[in-house]
Amino acid sequence: MGKSRSGRRRQADEEAVVERVDGGLAELVPDRDRPRARTLVIDGAPQSHVDPDDPAYLSFEYQRRLGHVIDLVAPPGRPLHAVHLGGGAFTLARYIAATRPRSTQQVVERDAALVRLVRRELPLDPAARIRVRSTDAREGLAKVPDGWADLVITDVFSGARTPAHLTSAEFLDDVRRALKPGGVHAANLADGPPLTHLRGQIATAAARFEQLALVADPAVLRGRRFGNAVLVASDAPLPIAELTRRAASDPHPGRVEHGRALTDFTGGAVPVTDRAAVASPAPPASVFR
Repeated sequence: MGKSRSGRRRQADEEAVVERVDGGLAELVPDRDRPRARTLVIDGAPQSHVDPDDPAYLSFEYQRRLGHVIDLVAPPGRPLHAVHLGGGAFTLARYIAATRPRSTQQVVERDAALVRLVRRELPLDPAARIRVRSTDAREGLAKVPDGWADLVITDVFSGARTPAHLTSAEFLDDVRRALKPGGVHAANLADGPPLTHLRGQIATAAARFEQLALVADPAVLRGRRFGNAVLVASDAPLPIAELTRRAASDPHPGRVEHGRALTDFTGGAVPVTDRAAVASPAPPASVFR
């Protein structure tokens, strides 16, 4: 592999940028079907996909589900105040900028080297109102003014695990502080059988928010495989019917659980506190094969 201005590159059908960042070895892998699109992979784990020519296109299953939440959190086209805890390749921030022009967004991404890589190889639209902070997610969230955000998206993984301090009720207290009344929190969670982490996260959100919905592949909900689930929380009623319709129409259909069925799904799990919090489980190696 030779050296170049953009870091160490490996030759395939096209060039993939391969560079060491704070969180490991990052790769921006070309998409053969989309000329400028790239998939961000860190230490072998796919993190996000972005197409600068079509920022409204969401390739990853969990990102499409978060996209549904973005679409439904306010009437179409209305600008949002959005906070993204976890930046990756800024896929969802680009999505909001494309689908809701004049939105104001804050992205908190601890990995400063990753931020520099993505900014260089996949630059943000300079006209988009997107501010990026390179700091810890909870530290960045603490700087968001009270009642500022319509939407807070938590999608933070260290390697392939959510850090423990982003799984607690105390963390959600600060999310609620940053949200406007009736604002929405959406979290990308990852778990596998026996779904202990997922059940605990639902119980924790239920202790802080009035309304919850969970969107996931039915096989994940049945504990048959490791995968992602999107947990949506608010003190205002959630658009369950439309979220259900959209999730069911995805290329990989998802199921929405809410109300009594979601309470029963938790199986008596108790809320997680800072004192007891642990990182989400590591995925089995087979997930990324």
